[in-house]
Amino acid sequence: MPPAGRLGALAPVTTLAGCFPGPSGRFAGTCAALLALIPAEAAVTPFSQTPPRGGAELRVYRLIASPAAPKQWEGAAFSLILAALYAAPIFWMTSRRSRIAPATLAAGAGAGLVLGLVMYAVAPLGLSKAATNPWLPGSDVDPLVLLAWLLLLCGPAAAAVIADRRCTASGSAPPPAAARIRQMMAAGVLTGLVGALFVTVLGFGTTAVMLKAAWLRDWLYHGPRLLYGVQNLSFDLRTLPAIAYSHELTGSVDAGVLNAIIIFFPLIALVLTALVAVVRGDAAAGRDDPRPGGGGPPGPGPAAGSARRPAGRNR
Repeated sequence: MPPAGRLGALAPVTTLAGCFPGPSGRFAGTCAALLALIPAEAAVTPFSQTPPRGGAELRVYRLIASPAAPKQWEGAAFSLILAALYAAPIFWMTSRRSRIAPATLAAGAGAGLVLGLVMYAVAPLGLSKAATNPWLPGSDVDPLVLLAWLLLLCGPAAAAVIADRRCTASGSAPPPAAARIRQMMAAGVLTGLVGALFVTVLGFGTTAVMLKAAWLRDWLYHGPRLLYGVQNLSFDLRTLPAIAYSHELTGSVDAGVLNAIIIFFPLIALVLTALVAVVRGDAAAGRDDPRPGGGGPPGPGPAAGSARRPAGRNR
């Protein structure tokens, strides 16, 4: 049986872990997320690359869609490469050979889930200048945007600090510096990986369902809200089918930005966590130095000829 601590640490992420005994249970959730991402992206990308035959929808397509969009096979290859790059570090961190503590996995996974949830609330259908958040349009989304930036910049660092404190408090003797750096780097990078994977899977999944289910599109937008493409049409062309198509096309085009999120979030987390590891490592080295003041140049030695005489009677 696998260690219960490791499975419990990843319980928010690996929801299917309990269904798989043995080592496969530790990354079953990662496999499920990656397997869900590939078909969702395969359903969204062709929609943004297929122009309508004519009418108002074709004019909307020319206003919104980019003619320089990558081909379908290029997008599929890119998705497979990203899946491999994501699977490798998560599989390694959840393996026994990595020596990553359950507390570290819990800190990174928890911070990543919070980051991903806030980002999904900010951009449930992708990001662009012309996008409109269907839940919080306009300036109503600004507090969540601020919170998302704070979590992106502070979440990996906070997870690294928590992992380091739990690592140092787990034993009587202080752990080696390499072990502490390993735990901090794992927690910070896992925050970026989990957060980016969470928002990307949910974003592409929501967009893919919206393209097939009119009830979801109507529930998201709550009526005929005019987006960028329809606003540039004449009044007589602003029909309900054209408005619905603009919602679908805008979501499918803006979902491509999620591919940038899934790349840059882990890189940002890696840089920030490395800075935290350096700062905390230097502070720990100063505390552990037995010399007064934590080190510094040696003090002056005894003066020449000032050796003590052996005790005896003065003559």
